[in-house]
Amino acid sequence: MESTEQAAIGGALLSLSNDLAGAVERAGRSTVAVNARHRVPSSGVHWRQGVIVTADHTVERDEEITVILPNGSTVAATLAGRDPGTDVAVLKLQGVELPLAEIGDDASLKVGHFVLAVARPGEHGLSASAGVVSAIGGSWRTHRGGQIDKLVRLDLTLYPGFSGGALVDAQGKVAGILTSGLSRSMGLAIPATTINRVVDQLLTKGRIARGYLGIGMQPVTIPDSLKSKLNLPSNGGLVVVSVQSGGPAEQAGALIGDVLVLLDGKPVSDTEHVQSMLDPERVGKTLSARVIRGGEPADLTITVGERPSKED
Repeated sequence: MESTEQAAIGGALLSLSNDLAGAVERAGRSTVAVNARHRVPSSGVHWRQGVIVTADHTVERDEEITVILPNGSTVAATLAGRDPGTDVAVLKLQGVELPLAEIGDDASLKVGHFVLAVARPGEHGLSASAGVVSAIGGSWRTHRGGQIDKLVRLDLTLYPGFSGGALVDAQGKVAGILTSGLSRSMGLAIPATTINRVVDQLLTKGRIARGYLGIGMQPVTIPDSLKSKLNLPSNGGLVVVSVQSGGPAEQAGALIGDVLVLLDGKPVSDTEHVQSMLDPERVGKTLSARVIRGGEPADLTITVGERPSKED
C-alpha cells in the first residue's frame, strides 16, 4: 500500500515537473536576450509582431542594439520608444520569424498564485525561477511618475538579466514582464494591461506625454485660525517654492509663496496628490487651482503642459 501511495505521489510530482518545464519552454519561444548595455544582457518578450518589450532601465543606449533569438542567432533591433516612468521600452525587429507571446489576463492574478519567471539572460539559453504572487494592489505611481495599473509583487528570485523577461501564470501565459528597476527591495512585474497601454502610445508617438505644472512645492501645515477663516477642508497644503519661467503655472499667475490647497476642486496636501492629476490625458486641459496668497484665497486656472523630454 505504501509503495502504491509513493508511486502515486512520485507520478504527481513528475507530472507537475513536466508541466512546469513545458510552460517554461512555451514562454521561452517568444523570450529573447537584449544587448543594450555593457553588463549582463537583459531579457525581452516578443509582445506583438516584430515588437519586443523589455525593461527600460536595462536599455542604456539608443543605437547598436542587438537581440539574441531562441535559436541562438543575433539580429539588429531599433529602439521604437521608451517610457522610464513605467520602465517599459519597445524595440522593433525587421524580417524576423518568431512566435508571439501568449498574453494572459493580469486581472486573474491573486495572492498565492504560483508563477514562473522566464528569461534569456545572454548566450547560455533559457533560465527560469519559480515562486508565488506575494501581493496584489491597486493602481500606483512610480518614483518617475509613471502609472502602473496594478501592483504585482513577486516572491521569487530575479537573477541578473531577468528584467524584461516574462511573468508566466499558472495557465502558461504571459501576464506581464519582470523588473527590478521600479524597486530596490522587491521583485515586481509590470502587468500586461500597462504594457499594452504604453506600447500603443510608444508605437504611435515614440514617447509618453506627461503633464506638468512647472512649479516646485513642499508640504506645509495651515494654522487652525486660517483654516477656519477660509473654511478650508483640512490643514494641509503645498507651498510654492519655485516657479518655472514660462511654465504653465507662471502663465496662470502663480507666485512663489502661494499655498496650494485645492486642485481640480480636491484638497491637496502632498505632491503625490498633484502628480495623480497629471496623467497624459490631462495635457492641454485646464485645472482649477485655489491658493492662499497673503492670507486670502485666490483662484487660478492652469493649462496642464507637456513635461519636456529632458525631465523624464
